Order: sequence, then structure tokens, then C-alpha cells
Amino acid sequence: MHILLPVVFAVLAALSNAFATVLQRKAALGVPRSDGLRASLMLDLLRQPVWLAGILSVVAAGVCQAVALATGPLTIVQPLFVLELPLALVLASLLLHRHMPRIGWVAVSGVVVGLGIALAAASPSGNRTYVPLDRWIMALVVCAAVVLALTTAALRRPEGRARAALLGTATAISYAVTAALMKAAMHILDDGGITAFLTAWQTYAFAAFGACALFLLQNAMQAGPLVASQPALTLGDAAVSTTLGLVLYEEHVRTGWWLIPQAVGVALVAAGVVALARMPLAQSLVGEERQAAAP
Repeated sequence: MHILLPVVFAVLAALSNAFATVLQRKAALGVPRSDGLRASLMLDLLRQPVWLAGILSVVAAGVCQAVALATGPLTIVQPLFVLELPLALVLASLLLHRHMPRIGWVAVSGVVVGLGIALAAASPSGNRTYVPLDRWIMALVVCAAVVLALTTAALRRPEGRARAALLGTATAISYAVTAALMKAAMHILDDGGITAFLTAWQTYAFAAFGACALFLLQNAMQAGPLVASQPALTLGDAAVSTTLGLVLYEEHVRTGWWLIPQAVGVALVAAGVVALARMPLAQSLVGEERQAAAP
């Protein structure tokens, strides 16, 4: 039961994020197009109940993720967000009346099965509620330095696959750090109440890293094709989150021969994510159809 609760809320968070993506895309298709920036766009979207429902889905996703991180290991919760892309495509095929090709369903199955194999083989455990400050300092300095280096390298490259992959990786690290800090903040809220939560540095640090992640994500999506940024984002978030769970929270995963099925599961997930990111349906969710059509 102690593992079921974070798993359920992590899947609900991924589902809510997927809903938000599809609903906001549906709303965007219902407002007048413009080749440039248009100040009245937000007013048009605010009149769209579908767009407001998308915003509520974002809020619900945040709440579900917070509950999942407060009750379960980082090494379980964050890898489950790999399901966000498959869920978004399934929902898009239903709500936007788009066709999901057979290869798409095969890829979705590959992601789900691969994730199940990897997590079952890893069998993550442990759920510390306190991380010493010296560990935080080391982890935050290293992650911030890597994000800065990746972003700098990306800006030196022209738009394309390399730039998108670099920014996608930087986004993944930022999301992983955000989740690690959110987990700490949720434990502080549980132990000390709202006053302790609002006065804890972890609360403001996860908000700052979260804002950075959102900014980098938007730039990654515009820098190049989805097939370059999405695998780096999806797999990078899971990998870095697992590393932070092991280093900061002293969580455990099985090693030895268990690494073989874990590698098989990760390979299935990677292949599925790449296949899904290549689909026109996935590209339409991030507006690549519109970008390609622009003069």
C-alpha cells in the first residue's frame, strides 16, 4: 500500500499533464491565427472553457505530483512521468479526432511495458524525509553548472536537432531538480505546517528551478524537431531524478544481474518515445504543424 499511493498519484499527475497539453492545444486551434505576437491572444483563450480546463489540469497535476513525492521515492515517482507523452497522444486521438496509426499503438505499448519492466527490475525503495545541507549544495551546484553549460552550448548552435537536444537535456535536469526540491518542501509542510513551508529555502528553490524548466522547455520546443528534444527530456528527467534519489535521499535500486532487465526496459521506453515523437500527431501538439506552414 505504501508504494501504491505514490504510483497512483504519479500516474494521475502524468494523466493531468497530458490532459492539459491536449486541451490547451484544442483551445489554441479555436482562436484566430496570427503570424506575430498578438496581445489579445490571452483574452481569446480566457473565453475558451477548454483552455481554462487545461489550466485546471495543470494545477491538478502539480497537486498530484506533490502528493506522490511526499509519499514515495523519487526513483519511482519521476520515471512514471514517461507516461505523459503516450497518454497525451491517446487523448489527442480521442479529443481532437486525430488518427493514431498502428505503429503509434505499438510504440505506446512499448513505453508502458518497458517502464513496467524497468521499475519491476529496479524495485526502488527508501523514502528519507531529510537531506543534509551539504548534499543539497553539492547537487544544486553541479546540476546548475551542467544546465548552464548545456544552455550555452545550445545557444552557440543553429536551430536544429543538436540545439533542441541540448536544451531538452537542460530542461530534463531542471525538472528533476525541481522534483527533488518539491519532495523536500512537501516533507517540511507535513512536519512543520504552512509556516515552515513558506519560510523554507527549498520552497523557493523548487519554484525557481520550475520556472527555469518551463522557460527552457519552450525554447527546446522551438529550437528543433520534437524527435530531438522529447527523448532527451523524457529519458533525461527519469535518469537524473533516479540519480538524485540515490544520492540525496539514499534510495535504493537493485543492481547485479537485475541491470539486464532494467536495460531492456529502458531500451523499450527509448524506442517507444522516439517513435512517438516522430508522429505528426505528437508534432501537432507542440505546434510544429503550424511552424512548418508559416512562411
